Amino acid sequence: MTYTVAVRELCEFTAKQGDLDLRFTPAPTALEGMAGHAVAASRRGADYRAEVALSGSYQSLRVRGRADGYDPAQQRIDEVKTFKGRLDRQPASHRHLHWAQAKVYGWLLCEQEQLAHIDVALVYLDVGTQQETVFTERCSAADLRQHFEAQCQRFIAWAEQQVAHRAARDAALTTLAFPFGAFRTGQRPLAEAVYKTAVAGRCLLAQAPTGIGKTMGTLFPLLKAAPAQGIDKVFFLAAKTSGRQMALDALARLADSAQALPLRVLELVARDKACEHPDKACHGESCPLARGFYDRLPAARAAAVATTIEGKTVTALQQARVREVALQHDVCPYYLSQELARWADVVVGDYNYYFDLGGLLHGLSQANQWRTALLVDEAHNLVERGRKMFTAELHPAALAQARSSPTAAQHAPVKKALNKVLRAWVALDKAHPARYTVLETFPDKLLAALQQCTTTLTEHFTDHPTEPDSALQTFYFDALHLQRMADLLDAHSMVDITQATHRHAPKPGDSVVCIRNVVPAPFLQPRLAAAHTSTMFSATLQPARYYADLLGLPEGHMWVDVESPFAAHQLQVQVARHISTRYPHRAASLAPIATLMAQQFRERPGNYLAFFSSYDYLQQAAALFAQQHPDVPHWCQSRRMLEGEQREFLARFTDTSQGIAFAVLGGAFAEGIDLPGKRLIGAFLATLGLPQVNPVNEQIRERMQALFGAGYDYTYLYPGLQKVVQAAGRVIRTPSDEGVVHLMDDRFAQAQVRALLPAWWRVD
Repeated sequence: MTYTVAVRELCEFTAKQGDLDLRFTPAPTALEGMAGHAVAASRRGADYRAEVALSGSYQSLRVRGRADGYDPAQQRIDEVKTFKGRLDRQPASHRHLHWAQAKVYGWLLCEQEQLAHIDVALVYLDVGTQQETVFTERCSAADLRQHFEAQCQRFIAWAEQQVAHRAARDAALTTLAFPFGAFRTGQRPLAEAVYKTAVAGRCLLAQAPTGIGKTMGTLFPLLKAAPAQGIDKVFFLAAKTSGRQMALDALARLADSAQALPLRVLELVARDKACEHPDKACHGESCPLARGFYDRLPAARAAAVATTIEGKTVTALQQARVREVALQHDVCPYYLSQELARWADVVVGDYNYYFDLGGLLHGLSQANQWRTALLVDEAHNLVERGRKMFTAELHPAALAQARSSPTAAQHAPVKKALNKVLRAWVALDKAHPARYTVLETFPDKLLAALQQCTTTLTEHFTDHPTEPDSALQTFYFDALHLQRMADLLDAHSMVDITQATHRHAPKPGDSVVCIRNVVPAPFLQPRLAAAHTSTMFSATLQPARYYADLLGLPEGHMWVDVESPFAAHQLQVQVARHISTRYPHRAASLAPIATLMAQQFRERPGNYLAFFSSYDYLQQAAALFAQQHPDVPHWCQSRRMLEGEQREFLARFTDTSQGIAFAVLGGAFAEGIDLPGKRLIGAFLATLGLPQVNPVNEQIRERMQALFGAGYDYTYLYPGLQKVVQAAGRVIRTPSDEGVVHLMDDRFAQAQVRALLPAWWRVD
């Protein structure tokens, strides 16, 4: 069996050496890089061939790629690299890697064109000045072939191992049986839809009720489809830690159920959770785990993917396992995990690893031409998470801290550039003194000042790589992100200015300037299209058109609404028509809410969750409840709870405990938690979850109306009811559960609202 590898992937495996070095090195954006390559090609002769597809073989290895350009008149092949800053500060290890790639392309071209020799050129193009620096080396075909075969020899043992692993993986998946014997009610239709979608190479939007085992019901069929569909990687993408853990648990259950399942499962975690030396910078002169990283990487990589340890099969590369291997080989756990993403079969991580503009998994997929399959857990969250990814803000505090930094004090050009931004910002605020203003486009003068400032800061950071300044870097990266979003500005986003609210007369230059993404679809759509198949699943994806519009699902995507396995008699749903939780009625609602909650608790003692629209509302309700019913145990969610505090909060829900927990709708306890049986027997919803009516949301409503003709529904009603249904879904988790949900607002009786509640609910 032949193993195919891209030229870049081959050389990054064989030719990377030395330290991991993440000191500031300004890099062009993808658009700047493409433009730079086009500029370089346009300067060549009429016979110049750009983007030359090449391939060649060595034993069982096939190497392919696209050379940047070939000039037959000069018999020269170009490897074009765009850059910013000073080329003389380029690490030697980078130049070594570039030569390795260029010479592999050189041999592939010599073989294709039957050339005896060729000039191999590294063309470095400065995207700022458009100037080229060219390094050329004349190479014989024999020398290039020797170089090519040397790279292949270093890789081929690994390639043969990968071929064997893939064959064993696919054979095992073909015979893999469902680990529970029988599917739960509703689980089989979900699994069938996922499997058919994978076979068809399409996108699926799947609404499936809480408690049927959606994680296993999506992972199992997709893995079963992988061998026949030639799927290289499965990416399980989650919004929260709990979703990642459920996926890891399901994959562990699959592994335990099979006699041998050589499935490499990698967990990706955030850098701050994996860093061993948070007090050190990411380069060899500071961190011992960065020093010689690429020299020690091969041994660490081999150890991590070893299938047996002391006779036991081990394929799960969870955070603890990666850390153990990394520390054994003195390499950084976080960056080892990123390297292992190339060799894992299933990667479990956050949404941003694929959907963010610089998402690692998407970048690797494109570079290596992988056939990928996506599973997007709790996909309703991707609307708001997507908006945050593609929103950019400038805060006055960030600029103030940058201007008062030691760097700005010591370097006049930096201070001057920051002051110019401030002047443009002040002028903008003077021109728009209202508390909230929406602009048609991003203001030209502020954008020009920011562009000049980032250019100055780029030059400064390049010239002073050993002088870290966190305040200056924070502002720099904020400004770069804003410039990038300004370049991509369209109807999907809006530009707004929000003046400070802490003073009666806002001070010019003290506003928050924002490019606010409203519809993430244009950014998410290409990522979904890049995958062979994708399944977006959740218990709350109604109405389907809303999610299809905002998530950018392709035309012709599939939809399944899985019937609930739960019966109406399991859940009492009662509407408290005598209560209004509208903002003007909040104070009046507290007493009847407390009375209703106490009455329910005394009728059926046990564990309950009570959800409120804000922390202030929660605290007022909890204080009154404690005053009027001191005999009923209660505990409250607090602002910015740490993970340990969240675990303590949930630990109070046991099979024998009793009490009412007060929580915020849309927070950590409103979805993604599992409290089956007597651990939770009821919920109180003192809100419809509707977003606050404010100038920002009203502008979003207008934009939604213009784009989709359903401004109020898309901005307020659908997002609010989704949170309500998610929170209420904590009560019934298994076919044997029984419980009660109190919807404490008269608006729940309205037909438009009732239509968005689960069909199996019988609402009294």
